Parts: sequence; structure tokens; C-alpha cells
Amino acid sequence: MSKPHDQALTDIAHAMLVESKGLLAMDESTGTCNRRFASLNIPQTAEARRDWRELLVTTSGLEECISGAILFDETFRQKLCDGRSFVKALEDANIIPGIKVDIGATDLAGHAGEKVTEGLDGLRGRLREYADMGARFAKWRAVIVIGEGLPGRVGIDVNAHALARYAALCQEVGLVPIIEPEVLMDGTHDLGRCLEVSEEVQRSVFRQLHFQGVRLEGAILKPNMVLPGIGCAIQNTPEEIADATVQSLLRTVPPGLPGIAFLSGGQTPELATARLNAMHVRFKSQLPWALTFSFSRALQQSALALWHGEAAKRIHAQESLLHRARCNQAALRGQYSARMEQE
Repeated sequence: MSKPHDQALTDIAHAMLVESKGLLAMDESTGTCNRRFASLNIPQTAEARRDWRELLVTTSGLEECISGAILFDETFRQKLCDGRSFVKALEDANIIPGIKVDIGATDLAGHAGEKVTEGLDGLRGRLREYADMGARFAKWRAVIVIGEGLPGRVGIDVNAHALARYAALCQEVGLVPIIEPEVLMDGTHDLGRCLEVSEEVQRSVFRQLHFQGVRLEGAILKPNMVLPGIGCAIQNTPEEIADATVQSLLRTVPPGLPGIAFLSGGQTPELATARLNAMHVRFKSQLPWALTFSFSRALQQSALALWHGEAAKRIHAQESLLHRARCNQAALRGQYSARMEQE
């Protein structure tokens, strides 16, 4: 039986996955954003964070490549210099506003090395507030660590359960849930081990989504690419990573899901784009769902380094952001090449 928000959720999800566009993740927590600022000697203040995020959302032409933007609570409540809220500025640019709603990962009691994401307490009320303020989708990130004996069955299942509870609450108030189970690339594991863990995580997530009545047509998956650990001696080619990633998703993700938006997860901007491009070159005609990006550092990194907290460098930084967005748009068409990095 259909629910009141079903068609609206489907429509929003498809608008977020419109062809040749991706999502800008600008939802870094205050601590994460401050660490990035500190590495560049940028003041770690609410005003500096506001200035940076205003630079992002006011980039001319960004809407040609970006369909939606994920905000952090602080940004969601701030205003631009012209008095508009960030939500209104995004809407004016034809970019769909969304919000990160988890409050971060912490140690899972009784299971050394495992993490679990918190934030379910009071979530229904917070989601209603965000929806009333103009959010159209939300995001929740789970963290899965690969290590000796990790992850275990409990670590996978408690995170899958939390993701499904969050997703059901989102759909209850008319927000499309972005479901983000991230298998971290930290470690020395090889591609095969990441493939094994990623598939097990996806199976658990979709099992829980089914149990808890989440409507797949109104949801989006935000997974990791299948990658060797950063400490692994063998770093596979973009084509090998594309094969492993897409084949794992074809085995585990139901075709009823409208789309998948990859996180970048610490990859360099160029590698994240090249790997995304390889997926579309090799598999585009075989995919039952849209395949796009929801990058944070891989979109913002070069622009932040150029900006450096200086107003005079704002335009240069925006040009860098737009260039990265266009590179990823080309990847969605299977048309990206390393030559674009020199343009």
C-alpha cells in the first residue's frame, strides 16, 4: 500500500539523479572543517566556515554539474552576505538542499575496533524541523573498518539496522534518505578483501531496509568504491576498480533503487574521477540504476587550497571548484581524460 509521501520521494530522488549531474557534499562537521582550515592556516571560526561555504554555493555555473548539496547543521542555519539562507541560495540556483543528520561514529561497546554511528535519539523531531526549513533529503554515514578480525557480524548489522531506522524516519516526513555505509580505505587490505566486505555490508543494509519498510524508489545509496587499502602494496588500475565496484553492486543492490552516488573517501580528486569514468566507459549500458558522485574533498580540496581564506582569491577558487565538477560530469558521460586536468 502506498504512503502519502511515496510519489514525492520518488520525484525528488530522480531529480537528484538527473543525467550528468552529481551531489556536492559540503557537510563536514565543525571539527573536520576546522582541521582542514588549520592545515592551511585559515581561521577556525564560524564566520570563516560560512565564508567558505558561501563561496561554494555561489559558484556561477555550478548548477550545470550539481543537482544537490548536503549541508551541515551550522550552515543550514546561516545566511549569505546578501541575507538569503543557504537553503534559499541553493534553491535559487536550482540545486536541491539536503542535510547531514547523524552525529558521528563512536566505539561500539563490547566490540573492540568496531564503530557505530549515533544520532537516532530525537531524530524524528530534527527531521521534521529540517523538512520545514526546506531540506528535501538527508544523509547518514556508517563507518566500517577493515582490519584483523574486522568487521564482525555485529559491527555490520548494527550499522545496517541504524541506517534503515534513519531511512524509515526520513521517508515518514518526506525526506529522501541518502544511505551511506562507508567501508574505509585505511589499512593494508587488498582489493579482494574490500570487495568481500563491501558486498557483505550491502547485503545487510538492504536486508534491514526491507525489514523496516523503507521504499527503495525514494532512497539513494552512497557507498565506497571497492578499493585496496591505502597501505596495500598493489594499487589497482581504474579499470580493475571499476570492474570490482560495479560487479559487487550488481550482485547486491536491487534494481528498484533509483541511483548510487559514490563517496570519494580520501581518494585524490583525479583518481576518484578516473575511476568513476572507467565505470561508465565499461558498464553504462548494463546499469539498472543511475551511477553518480557525491564527493566532498574530491570536489573541494583544490579550491580550498587556492582560496586560503583570502577574499581576493575567491573567484580563482570558484573556477577550480567548477573545473572539478565539470571533470566529474565528463566522467558520468565516460568522456573524462587526464588532459582535462591541464585545461
